[in-house]
Amino acid sequence: MFDGLILLGQGVAHFLTPAGLFNVAWATLLGLAVGILPGLTATMGVALLVTLTYKMAPDQAILTLMCVYLGAIYGGSRTAILLNIPGTPANAAATLDGHPLAMQGKAGLAMGLATTSSTLGTLVGIFFLAIIAPLLAEAALKFGSYEFFWLALFGVVISGQMTGSDTPLKGYIAGILGLLVAMVGMETLHAHQRFTFGIPALGAGVDLIPAMVGAFGLAEILSTMKRTAMPRIAAVNDRVIPTLREIFQYWKTIIRSGIVGTFVGIIPGVGEDVGAWSSYALAKKRSKNPEEFGKGSQEGLIAAETGDNAVVSAAMIPTLTLALPGSAAAAVLIAAMMIHGIRPGPMLMIENAPFLYQVVAMLLLATFANLIFGLSLTRIFIKVLSVPRERLMAVIYVLCVVGSFAITQRMFDVYVMVFFGIVGFILREMKYPMAPLVLGIVLGDLLDLNLRRGLALTNGDPTPFFTRPISAVICTIIFCTILMSIPAVNRRVRALFIRNGGGAQAQG
Repeated sequence: MFDGLILLGQGVAHFLTPAGLFNVAWATLLGLAVGILPGLTATMGVALLVTLTYKMAPDQAILTLMCVYLGAIYGGSRTAILLNIPGTPANAAATLDGHPLAMQGKAGLAMGLATTSSTLGTLVGIFFLAIIAPLLAEAALKFGSYEFFWLALFGVVISGQMTGSDTPLKGYIAGILGLLVAMVGMETLHAHQRFTFGIPALGAGVDLIPAMVGAFGLAEILSTMKRTAMPRIAAVNDRVIPTLREIFQYWKTIIRSGIVGTFVGIIPGVGEDVGAWSSYALAKKRSKNPEEFGKGSQEGLIAAETGDNAVVSAAMIPTLTLALPGSAAAAVLIAAMMIHGIRPGPMLMIENAPFLYQVVAMLLLATFANLIFGLSLTRIFIKVLSVPRERLMAVIYVLCVVGSFAITQRMFDVYVMVFFGIVGFILREMKYPMAPLVLGIVLGDLLDLNLRRGLALTNGDPTPFFTRPISAVICTIIFCTILMSIPAVNRRVRALFIRNGGGAQAQG
């Protein structure tokens, strides 16, 4: 514990330099702008910026990406409150009470509450990141090929289960598509070419960054251009900074939502929107005034914004210790770390222990930058919404093309970006979630390599995948998750629990 505090202090001091503070300032402002503008997402912002940080020092590059990520998730609450349009999917729950507050003439107060609760939610996630990540990394050293195979599969399955908007089946299909994409190219054990269809450029596989820029960038541009004109912006004439009493009268909601967001963040690939909705639903259930939710409840807004921002910090726990992204943006961060020579996973605490605490320091600095800019520049940032959408999307498209080309200087990567953009747009229109698709691409190599490595160690005998204790537990969880996603089974289990619960109460 004491060593951790020393490393954290060193991590904070490491970035308290003119260059570090400058990067925190401009990257956080950029993240806020990305979040404020409807049609841009945190994942898109991070993916586009990866290519611009290629020649930066590794620690400064990850610092800027982290600031953009955190700033975008927070910044999306501006449009959620003022326009009733979530700036990012994570802020959808904030529209339920944020916009009614704005219509009541309390737009400034609503944004102030969102700012402070976002800060507190991130701090809760940071606390658990500093506590849990070293312990999880130590436990992960006991994992072998069998356990990592099931972990990769668990990430795809649970992401599909929790992000499938209409049905978990759509989430599973998106995840399987991602796994199939990851199989393209030369496999690592025997150097066989797979699914290249005679195209030499596919021999190296599909690069993650162009695929993500297409799935989240170009697809979002096409979706945004399809939408109708944006509604009128709510006026901000009241105070922005809330009083301590207005915040801390909901301290139970803040702690509860922070813990819920942390739990959601630890689950691979689920993301901030699930954290926000879960926190909001629990807050409504526990509230003394649930009838006010959806009509301008300050507690509802605080719960939503605390929950989604807690996910950002907590998503770094599996990202750093297991190399399993806790969210779609975290998947881009894994790719960025690899590009800059940082290898996330169980060996991180042995090879580069200070980096984990540097990430904690990055999140702390980004959080306080969000707080300062959020409270002081609210009225200025509202002017960003006046940017014509047609001009903005043209600029974003150029960045998508340049960003895809920049890393390897291959036109093929631009074609990959366009392909995934069109496929991503079609899948969005059919209500398929993007997070499992991206997670499948990220985890496909981990799943494939460990499956074949495990079978090679046992001469083709799959028994250890099911008999080793940790493998058996993860396998059982995956099986139960899939089983519970079948509506008939789910109804049967629920009815059984209700019947047993009713019988127990009757006996009492």
